[in-house]
Parts: sequence; structure tokens; C-alpha cells
Amino acid sequence: MKSLIRIGILLSGSGTTLQNLLDREVARVACVVSSRADAFGVERARRAGIPTTIVERKAFGDRETFTAATLGPCREAGVNLICMAGYLQLLTIPGDFAGRILNIHPSLLPSFGGKGMHGLNVHKAVLEAGVKLSGCTVHFADNEYDRGPIVVQKAVAVSEEDTPETLQARVFAAECEAYPEAIELFASGRLHIEGRRVRVARV
Repeated sequence: MKSLIRIGILLSGSGTTLQNLLDREVARVACVVSSRADAFGVERARRAGIPTTIVERKAFGDRETFTAATLGPCREAGVNLICMAGYLQLLTIPGDFAGRILNIHPSLLPSFGGKGMHGLNVHKAVLEAGVKLSGCTVHFADNEYDRGPIVVQKAVAVSEEDTPETLQARVFAAECEAYPEAIELFASGRLHIEGRRVRVARV
């Protein structure tokens, strides 16, 4: 059996992405950090026996100290990679974690991204714009919302009958494939960041 990399999960909500990664067993989840004490993802993590820490933004005066407190448990757990999983806070990425933090977003970035574009807000905007394709994006996190180099994208056709809820469900199904794929590419050492682009080395 191959050795799995250790990942830390950052979350702010229900933890469905955390649950997907636990079910897929593509990595060992070594710690979870939540920006909200009442997030159901905290309960999911504790049920799975994963060390869990609450780090709320309001407890810190600036982003740098908040980032340090958030990433501290991940450093202590010796993670190889951090995966943002419905995490709504903006961090200042330190040098030792540059190229080692992934985020997943429920649209085909750079469209429908940025501050405030999360959850159903994204799918409402997609439907209002009348686009025919949506999907999801896994990208490396940087110091802006939804702007880092793109690793994996999965397209989802938008139906005339879609509601924000039905589109969200189909996009999440694509997310369940995209995030494990991106983690496996990272674990295999095949991802190389070149400016704004990510080159995937051939096997």
C-alpha cells in the first residue's frame, strides 16, 4: 500500500468537502482548522478522530497574526499540503507554504470568483449571467481570493431548468472528482508552478 501524504484541512462550513476527502482516502487528514466554532465540519472532523482547532478571524487584529494562528496546527502536524475546503477567510501565504496550499472554488475561474462569491451566491450569479458552462476549479492559493495558479478544472453544463440548488449539486459532484485528482497530482510531484500557470509533468 502506497504511503499517503499528510494534509491539513481549513474549513468554515458544513465540511462536505472534508467528508469527500476522507471517503476517497487520497491523503491522510492530519488536522482540521475551522474559522467558525459552529461549523458542522468541526463535528465531522471530531467524529473522525482528527485533531481540530478553532481559529476565528475576530480574535486577531491583523491578517498576519491570524494566518500564523491558523497555520500553526498544520505546521505542528507536519502536513505536506493544506487544502481549503469551503474556507472563507483570506490568508497571507508565508514562504514555507507557498505552492503548498490548494483551494477549490465552485466555478470555472477566473469567472465568478472573488470576495463574496461562495456557496449559492456563485450559482445564482452563473444563472443570472446566462452562461452555458459552469464547473469547478482547484488552484493554488495566494494572497487574493480565487486568483492563484489553476491546477484542475471540471466543466458542468448549465441546464435551462437549473436552479441555484440543482446546479450546486452537480458542480459539487464535479468537485468530488477534481480535488482528489489535484491532491494526487501534488503528491506525485507532477505540479510545477510557472508564473500564473501550472504545468503538469507527464508520467
